[in-house]
Amino acid sequence: MSRLRHADVEVGTELPERTFPVRRLDLVRYAGASGDFNPIHWNERFAKSVGLPDVIAHGMFTMAEAARVITDWAGDPGCVVDYSVRFSAPVVVPDDDEGAEITVGGKVKTKNDDGTVTVLLTARSGGAKVLVQSKATVRLAR
Repeated sequence: MSRLRHADVEVGTELPERTFPVRRLDLVRYAGASGDFNPIHWNERFAKSVGLPDVIAHGMFTMAEAARVITDWAGDPGCVVDYSVRFSAPVVVPDDDEGAEITVGGKVKTKNDDGTVTVLLTARSGGAKVLVQSKATVRLAR
């Protein structure tokens, strides 16, 4: 994987949009890795009893999938200097063969003299924005 150079990026550069599948098995694996075994992420009966439409993906799982768009584009998983999002809707993951999808894209908002760029991300699932005010500061190769 080659690192993207700061000189090769301009304001308005679009990051390639990606779609990530999300299945219940992904949530179980994430729960094991993260230690977050909240039943809203794996137990349909419990999720519905607290007013959710179904099991939902972990917020940090959703956030991490969106960050993959940045790190894959930049060519370096350590390039993210700062990253913040607001969660606006859950990623609902039905228990079927399809599951859900998270579609993520981004655009360079600013190019800074310190070798960083600011990237604004969009993330949608089931027709709804699931992340808003999502932005990252990314250090690119000189």
